[in-house]
Amino acid sequence: MADVKPLTRAAILAVGSELLTPSRIDTNSLFITEQLNRIGIEVVLKLVVGDSREELARAFQLARSRAELVVSCGGLGPTDDDVTREAVAGVLGRPLAEDEAITAQLRARFAARGFTTPMPEINRRQAMVPKGARVLENTRGSAPGLWIEDEDGLTLLLPGPPRELRPMLSSLVDGQLGTRSSGTSISRRVIRVAGRIESHVDEVLSPLYREWEALQVPIGATILAALGQIELHLSVRSASRDEADAALERAAAQVVEFLGADVFTTRGLAMEQVVGDLLVDRNLRIALAESCTGGLITSRLTDVPGSSRYVQQSVVVYSNESKTDLAAVPPSLIATHGAVSEEVAVAMAEGIRSRAAVDVGVGVTGIAGPGGGSADKPVGTVAIAVAASGSNTRSRVFRFTGEREQIKFQASQAALDMVRRMLISR
Repeated sequence: MADVKPLTRAAILAVGSELLTPSRIDTNSLFITEQLNRIGIEVVLKLVVGDSREELARAFQLARSRAELVVSCGGLGPTDDDVTREAVAGVLGRPLAEDEAITAQLRARFAARGFTTPMPEINRRQAMVPKGARVLENTRGSAPGLWIEDEDGLTLLLPGPPRELRPMLSSLVDGQLGTRSSGTSISRRVIRVAGRIESHVDEVLSPLYREWEALQVPIGATILAALGQIELHLSVRSASRDEADAALERAAAQVVEFLGADVFTTRGLAMEQVVGDLLVDRNLRIALAESCTGGLITSRLTDVPGSSRYVQQSVVVYSNESKTDLAAVPPSLIATHGAVSEEVAVAMAEGIRSRAAVDVGVGVTGIAGPGGGSADKPVGTVAIAVAASGSNTRSRVFRFTGEREQIKFQASQAALDMVRRMLISR
């Protein structure tokens, strides 16, 4: 189409009833958003729709009203519940017709897989193409994609399996879809903060928001509360990636200036990655004695490739006896202060550091719930200590809220953050 407007806004439809259940998560939308942002197309709407022709038609109409580009993924298979083609074609008023070339390819693909029976006729549904649509080759699966364009915008129908969708979309972004963009790209930066609540971070940074909005290249900011951390998402739309990166770098430096050591990453890293990098930079090794976290801190640290350079030893000391046997906690200390106490956490950190002969020791003991709490030590009470050579042992008692899994994660995050703060102060 001649003189078409650049594509700047997109809506995503993730199709599949399984995506509306707890057993399946829509990850395609994240990849689609990332790819579209590369060419300056902002995603303004995401919808998850079940395998209902009527619901899909309504969702598609809504998406068309909000954006000039609609990207749908899923529902292109051969079975009765694969209704994306029919729903979209119905809304657009385009009849479906069988593409004999696609049918021939499907039969050849079926035969090449060594089946002794011919291709089921139901597979011919994948060869049905809306009038005027362009077929997009699927090099990794049987369902071709479809490019459908009219005066109101562009619709892309992509297969649902990620291994099929990703190469198809990447090829479009690098090719014809990229030529339809505005010539800009959207760059993003994620800054993560520990030790503060969302409202406090927002209050402190509010002067920066106004300053960023007034820049020649404006910076958008969104603040989010996540478990154990606050996230600040920055975005810049620019024709120059270098210009965008420089603007984001300056903004990140301002956030650090306002929040100081509470910022643990300006590049979206997880806490365990940050701590691992610090241990490598300082050539230090760590050992851990975990009670209520049950090895979660160690698991997070060792999820990072190359962590064998700094993780020396870990013990799960759930019982009082194991605290004594494996972390050298005196029984009298437990009898006097209780297993969940700052004193025991300190003994665990110092004991495991000494026994493992490492530079940093961590001790964590607490009540993850749902039972086991008391008036003095309710569920969510966690004592954490960090002992390091050449530094005073640091310890603190936290009161976390939430369910058992949430308490354990917050405790692991707090412990790693205490290690981080000790390391950057050395």
